[in-house]
Amino acid sequence: MMELKPLESFLAVMSTGSITGAARVLGRSQPVVTRHIQELETEIGFDLFRRNGPRISPTERGLRFHTEVERLMTGLNQLSERAAAIAGSAPLAIEIAAIPALAAGLVPKALAMVEEPLQPATMHVRSAPAEQVVQSVIARNADIGIASLPLDHPGLDIHRLYRSACVVALAADHPLAGKDVVQLRDLTGMTMIGMANPFRLRHRVDQALREAGLEPKRMIDTNATVTALQLARHTRGAAIIEPMTAYGLPVEGVAVRPLDVDIPFLWGVVTALHAPLSATAQALLQHLDTVARQLLPDIKIYDAADTASLAEALYGAAQ
Repeated sequence: MMELKPLESFLAVMSTGSITGAARVLGRSQPVVTRHIQELETEIGFDLFRRNGPRISPTERGLRFHTEVERLMTGLNQLSERAAAIAGSAPLAIEIAAIPALAAGLVPKALAMVEEPLQPATMHVRSAPAEQVVQSVIARNADIGIASLPLDHPGLDIHRLYRSACVVALAADHPLAGKDVVQLRDLTGMTMIGMANPFRLRHRVDQALREAGLEPKRMIDTNATVTALQLARHTRGAAIIEPMTAYGLPVEGVAVRPLDVDIPFLWGVVTALHAPLSATAQALLQHLDTVARQLLPDIKIYDAADTASLAEALYGAAQ
């Protein structure tokens, strides 16, 4: 069994970038942190860092090992929190992993609605890309995952599926901001701002642009909707984005308008396969529905147990 203190020293060095910084964070001396790293490298059989005088940088194996150690220490912290909750007959700590758009625009409002008796002493809300959300739930490092579709994985239970139309964000003084509904063809020749991941929302946006025969003046992509909103404000481009952040986190100087073309944003709530839901998690699921309905008038919420609903969410209603 590996000792925990060397693992803590390793994580601290990775976070601070130096032995000196790690020693200060941990309240340990530099020689102790150095010894911990050396002992750990001896035990695992490979170097964690490259040394260049006083400077160090992680090796490729060190980076991979960091992911595993971080997962282990997170699990140990969760175990301690849950043991304390069990001892005190209190609600168990809850870990929520969500894509940035939903972690910022949806989850905080839903958590605030959870009744006081069901609120645990510790709640974790972690923002991550959709693929990492899925892996966190499967590994049971997260109790609940909230991510954009697709979420078709044999290790997951899908509890909710949501569908809402994308919107366009523009500088508030842009001429198109005066319209109640912006037509997609109105964006011809403009700078377009969108999401970077080509396998999720970006795929549907690109398809809609192709079908409209729209050629952007230039394309700017980003991995965060909040960044897309700021880009729309300052570049005077048009950001076609998911609606949850657009309406849930309004940005001064940015106008959000519906489009005449339905570009669906699809997301779901998942847990690990056959994992029991705590009373806190069950309450949170209900409040996620409430917040989604409040923010998005066009929202459709599907029963994930109904395969026909799933097909409609993904592909639209049958013709």
